[in-house]
Amino acid sequence: MFSHKKVQEDLSVTDRDTKTQTLAKITDIDKIRAQAHIHHAYFLGLQLMIATRKGPQVMGDWMFRLFRRQHEEKFLSSFDKLGLSHLPDAIACAQYHVLSNNIGGVGVEYMPDSNTKAWVRFRYPRWMYHGPTICGIPIEVSRGFLNGWYGHNGVSLKNPRLGFVCVSEDMTGEFGFCGYFKEFDYDLAENERLSFAGNETPPEYGASVQPSVPAAQWTQARLEKANRNYAMEYVRNGLCTLEEVIGEDQTKALGSLAARLIGLQYFQETKDALGGRDGDLHDAALYLTAMLEGMGDAVSINEDKASVVVIQQGLRITRDLSADQSELVFDCWKDLWVGALQSMQTRRSLTAFHQNKDHESATVRWLIT
Repeated sequence: MFSHKKVQEDLSVTDRDTKTQTLAKITDIDKIRAQAHIHHAYFLGLQLMIATRKGPQVMGDWMFRLFRRQHEEKFLSSFDKLGLSHLPDAIACAQYHVLSNNIGGVGVEYMPDSNTKAWVRFRYPRWMYHGPTICGIPIEVSRGFLNGWYGHNGVSLKNPRLGFVCVSEDMTGEFGFCGYFKEFDYDLAENERLSFAGNETPPEYGASVQPSVPAAQWTQARLEKANRNYAMEYVRNGLCTLEEVIGEDQTKALGSLAARLIGLQYFQETKDALGGRDGDLHDAALYLTAMLEGMGDAVSINEDKASVVVIQQGLRITRDLSADQSELVFDCWKDLWVGALQSMQTRRSLTAFHQNKDHESATVRWLIT
């Protein structure tokens, strides 16, 4: 019996080679950008999933834990790498938030006031709530990250006089997240490290005083990787801290659902960015390979007429996590790609076999049928 589907999938070697060569022309930066884009979307989608299913208080608790974890992992080590240790603490903190966020693709401006007071203003569109997402995020999120990170800078720097004053927030419809680091003339109590002053306005922006990273060290490729890693870190740490709030089972259920929806929603966009095709089994394998290569992992393909196995080695998304955290993150994250391949015109099934789970030799065999 004549089978149109079989004819489609029984590709000639020449046709397959042409597709592979076409995809090979896509640069590493294109692949990295696609990964940054889909992980950013996943983090936004996960926030909306939790906000609508679990409510504002859970969101506030989750964001506090997430930003405190991010702070403890990144703040002091990055502080030194950015060459800020010689500056007064308030100035250094403001410049840190400008530099670290700009490296991650987030627009932030710096306005110095004095050696003991310096402002930061986040510009729109906000990375954390890009697009219409901002309308679905409760104000508890803002309070969570302010307490989790900004109110903790003085503690990390061992300066009990350093605090953060917030003058505008996103969800209140003012002019966006803005405030200043200030070294007071007395030691701050725990509840004074973060305060609010809605009647204050920042100084005028000055282009000449904006800090910047050394261009020789921060090449375009390095900046693109940093932007990707920024999004991936929020996904990894977001899932790990969410488990602390709502438990393992609910985190896996909602984290997986959000991942699958984002995969379904973003397949066409990421496929087009990589010059891929919405076609046969080989097209599915080439798409998945290019996306996984965008993580910096080693990827190869084994295929026959009925199925394809994409082999991923390294698994950056779970690198340096504990065994339990690695399992949790992977169980949710894999559904990004399950959703993406289900979104193809000829829906593809994807099954993941997670092997050698230690950090250096972690391997995933992705079976596409």
